[in-house]
This record gives sequence, C-alpha cells and structure tokens, in this order.
Amino acid sequence: MSSSNFQPVKPPALRPGDTVGIVAPASNVKRADLEAGCEALRRAGYIPFYFDSILEKDLYFAGSVDRRARELEEMFARDDVRAIVCARGGYGANYLLREFDFEKIKSHPKIFVGYSDITTLLTWFHDAGDLITFHGPMVAKDWSHENGVDLTSWQVAVSKAAAWDVPLGAGVTGLVDGLAEGTLYGGCLSILVASLSTPNEIETAGTILFLEDIAAKPFQIDRMLMQLKLAGFFDEVRGIVFGEMVDCVQAANQGYTLQDVVRRVVGDLGVPVAFGVRSGHVSSGNITLPFGVQARLQVSDGRVALRILESAVRP
Repeated sequence: MSSSNFQPVKPPALRPGDTVGIVAPASNVKRADLEAGCEALRRAGYIPFYFDSILEKDLYFAGSVDRRARELEEMFARDDVRAIVCARGGYGANYLLREFDFEKIKSHPKIFVGYSDITTLLTWFHDAGDLITFHGPMVAKDWSHENGVDLTSWQVAVSKAAAWDVPLGAGVTGLVDGLAEGTLYGGCLSILVASLSTPNEIETAGTILFLEDIAAKPFQIDRMLMQLKLAGFFDEVRGIVFGEMVDCVQAANQGYTLQDVVRRVVGDLGVPVAFGVRSGHVSSGNITLPFGVQARLQVSDGRVALRILESAVRP
C-alpha cells in the first residue's frame, strides 16, 4: 500500500430510513440471532433486508460458496440497498475471493461492515479496489445483544462528513509513546496472518495498523506478531493499535500480561503503540472503525488519542 498514491473510494452515507442489506459470507446463522439484530437495526432507524437463503447450511458455512458469492454481488448491485452489514463471521469468507465478480462490487461502492473472518473481505476490497470498508458490529452478533454496539462511532462513521475522535473509553492504554499519521487498516490478527503468501496478502506500508483477536493464548499472539515482523510487514507501519483482545490469556494467574508480550515484540519498531480499543471481538459496545481513511494516533504517558482525519463517506 502506497499512501502517496492511494485515493480512497468513499461510499454514500447511510441515513435514517435507508435499507441495510444483510449477508452471511462465512459461517451459518441462527434465525433468532438474525431477527434480534434486525429488530435493533429497525430501532436505530434502518430497514433491514436479507434473502431467505441466508439461513442455508453447508457443513459450518452459510450455504454453498456460490450462494454466498451471489448474495454478496446482488447486495452491492441493488439500488435499494444503501449499506451492507454481515450477519456474523466464523469461517469461510476466503472461499469467496475467487468466486465473486469483483467489478460488480467495485462499481457499486457501499458501506460494508464486519469483523473477525470478514477481515478477509475488508482488506481485499480495500487493497484491490481502494474501497473504504468498516470494521464494526455485525447483525447476529453485536446488534442482537443489548449494549453490543457503540452507536456514537457507528453513526459518525457511516454518516458524518467530517473528522472525528474515536470514543476510546476506559481500558485503553498506551504501550509506546509517539505521534503518527497513516491509513487506518487491519482487522483480526489471525486472519491477517493467514493472508501471507497468498494473492490476497495484506498491504501494511503507511498504515496505522489495527490488530485484534479473541481467545488466543499470549504465546500464540506472540507467534503471529513475530511472523508479521520477520516477514517485514511492520517495516513501514506508522503506528499500531491493538483491540480489547478478549480472553487472550494463558491462565488466570499467569505472571505476565499480554501487554508485556506485545511490548516485547513491537516495542522496538519506533512507532506509537496503543492497546485496548474496543472494536471487533469485544465484551460490549463494538466501535466502528473505517479502514482506508487517514488517521492520527497519539500516545503519551499511557494516554491514547485516535482521530479519524477525514470522512469515510460522501454525502
């Protein structure tokens, strides 16, 4: 990724009364969770829409590869759908990379939201088509639970045409001091690492790199970070922001913290490092982060500020 040449393609803003298309590109979906999430979207002022085939199953997938690819294409192509939010992650989005017509997606830029396994699509849409994508709450996960969505960041990310400060809240701490600007980018750490040496390999140069995961032991986080480091994917990173990292512990009484592990691996990069931003796999209040926009990360004496420097959408 070359930040000097990158010209992001911004989707139209989402407004109250707009239709939100729901897709399941990866694992299968429970109807009760889907309907609970749809009701929350209605309360937020949107009209949820999905195809009945979204509830199909094929092993652990949400139906066949063809079904999932055609669903994704049609949601992007439909004029009545203003934004697309994934039902859930799980596993399986990588199967779609060679199956959907990317020109159909690229020619109809829309707000596209998800996390976890959906990281595969968030990064590929950005890298291959310069599309702004959104790392944020999913319908059958966060929207279906009380306090699952940080509505402040959601609303400003998908509708505001201005710069804004990410509402970090408690639990966010600085690990390495510094000030940096770059393209906000990233996602689920294990999915990012899985892209290496594939045609869909991530592009991290010039980025404020966001990394998060769930239920990975500290040594596993260490191993994945070291793989990125040894492969050169931190060489041109300008800053690193870690997520909440829910349940990423070895044992309840371990004599070290995950922050200690992280600091040892990336503390010598010469870039600011923050920890605890609640986006993706979180305990509550999933923050929406737009990927592909310019952002500023400031870390000083343990304090962290993350500012989005431009709108992620167009009016």
